[in-house]
Amino acid sequence: MNKTQLFRILLLWTVLLLMISSCSSESTDNAPGAVEDYLGALVSKDENQMINQSCADWESQAKLELNSFAAVEASLENLNCETSGQEGDYTLVDCRGIIIANYGAEVLEIELQERTFQVLQEGGEWRMCGYR
Repeated sequence: MNKTQLFRILLLWTVLLLMISSCSSESTDNAPGAVEDYLGALVSKDENQMINQSCADWESQAKLELNSFAAVEASLENLNCETSGQEGDYTLVDCRGIIIANYGAEVLEIELQERTFQVLQEGGEWRMCGYR
């Protein structure tokens, strides 16, 4: 085996190891990212993205939430979500930040830390599945 072949084999192994490590870290705890993506889709009124970020049991509720924001201008401020525990099949996610909903003359601030989000892995992806 010459140096070129050895270099190619080492390069291939390095690439494979990097791919495996990135996959495993992504799958272990991207539950907070699912909630952040869901909330981002909510304030941007992206129904397809909200449905994609929802578990099957939450899809109809996601549509209701989206409809409640249809007539307002909404934005997210200082969003930061972290895994806070496990309850049955759910990974629990707590978020800090606020949703600002502007109803014209009235501004409503929804404090996200007042909710604990429930997230499931479904179809190999983390999906938002409710809150309490």
